[in-house]
Amino acid sequence: MSIVFYDAGLSPFAQKVKMGLIEKGLDFDHRRPDLGDPTPDFLAASPRREVPALVDGDLTVFDSTIILEYLDDRYPQNPLRPADAADRARVRMIEEICDSQLEAIIFGMTEVIAFKRASGDLAEQILGRGRADATELVKWLERQLGDREWFNGESFGFGDIAVLPYLQTLNLYKLGPAADSPLADWFRRASARGSFQRCIADAKAEVAAFKESVQKVQSGKWPRQYRDHRLDWFVRAGGVAIVLEGLAAGTIRLTHLPA
Repeated sequence: MSIVFYDAGLSPFAQKVKMGLIEKGLDFDHRRPDLGDPTPDFLAASPRREVPALVDGDLTVFDSTIILEYLDDRYPQNPLRPADAADRARVRMIEEICDSQLEAIIFGMTEVIAFKRASGDLAEQILGRGRADATELVKWLERQLGDREWFNGESFGFGDIAVLPYLQTLNLYKLGPAADSPLADWFRRASARGSFQRCIADAKAEVAAFKESVQKVQSGKWPRQYRDHRLDWFVRAGGVAIVLEGLAAGTIRLTHLPA
C-alpha cells in the first residue's frame, strides 16, 4: 500500500514534506483536497483541516515537522536529519524560525499583495514592516549557513528543506540575499534538485487557479487562517483592524479545533 500524501502545491509546509518523500525515494499517492469543502477521508487524516497530511497504512500523521520526523524514523534509508544530536537541534531551530516567523511575514505580505487586505498608507506600512523583518531574517539565515555547503551539513537534508520554500518566495518578492552571497549560492544549488523542481512544477500548475482562490477567500467560502505567528505578526505590523473586519466578514478564520 503506497503512502497517501495530502498536498497543496503553493503551501511551503506541503512542499517540505513533498521534498522529503522524494529525497527518500518513497512512492506516494498525491491528493489535492478542497480545503473549503473537506472530504471525510481528508478530515480523518488532518483533523485541523490543514495540509500537509499523510496516511501510511493504518497511521495518519499531520504537521510537516512531525511527518518529516516520522518518515525518517519509519524509513531510515536516505536520512534527512543529521546524525549528530547537536546538528539535529541546530536544523530544527532553523526550521522553527522559518515555519513561524518567516512564514508569517510572507503570509502577511501576501495578504496585502494578492488578497488586497489593505491599500494606501496602511498597505505600505504593512509591506514596509515585512520588508524590514524579512531583511533581518535573511541576515540570520546567512549566519546559520556560515561556511557550510548545506544547512544540513555535508549533504542536503532537513535543514535545507526547511529553508528552501521560503527563500523561493522571498526571491520572488525581491527580498532574497545578494546575488554574490553564500546564501544565494546555496539557493542555486538547492533549487536545482529534482525534489524542489517537482514542487515548483506543482505550484505553477495551481497558479492558474489562483484568481478563483482569491474569489473564494473574498466571498467567505475559503477564509484564510490567521493562526499563531501569522496573527501575531499581522497585528504587530498594524493590521489589527483588518483582522477584526475579516473575522466579522468571514474572510478570516482562526484555528479549527480538531474534528
